[in-house]
Amino acid sequence: MRIEQYFIMTDYSLWEVILNGDSPAPIRVVEGVLQPVAPITAEQKLARKNELKAHGTLLMALPDKHQLKFNSHKGTKTQMKAIKKRFEGNTKTKKVQKTLLKQQYENFTGSSSESLDQIHDRLQKLVSQLKIHRVSLSQDDVNLKFFQSLPFKWKTHTFI
Repeated sequence: MRIEQYFIMTDYSLWEVILNGDSPAPIRVVEGVLQPVAPITAEQKLARKNELKAHGTLLMALPDKHQLKFNSHKGTKTQMKAIKKRFEGNTKTKKVQKTLLKQQYENFTGSSSESLDQIHDRLQKLVSQLKIHRVSLSQDDVNLKFFQSLPFKWKTHTFI
């Protein structure tokens, strides 16, 4: 699976050689008659390469345990719809996630064992998740939340 994605992403023509062999003229069966396949134009090759690159990129973005579920989709458009449907959830799920993220933001505090960078990174991750759910926060609110969430040992170094 991964080797297929590697070849598709780096050089599709190599993958075609692996699948079809290095034969000069591929042949297909149409209504019981063998016919040579017409040569492919440069635009068709580029479109196919881009389609396969998009397909491979979408698959690589997924965790390993989910890749086989979405590999069966032939077009990247249907594949993306299926991924969105699977991972976004329905409106109730989105609403619950949004509420949970808001609660986590309101209750956000830094631990005395964490560095400033770790506290900031956790807060930024939470803010990013809220933005995905279309919750708008001003930069001033985020800055104030960061300073208020600092543990006591840092309070002497800040001025709010």
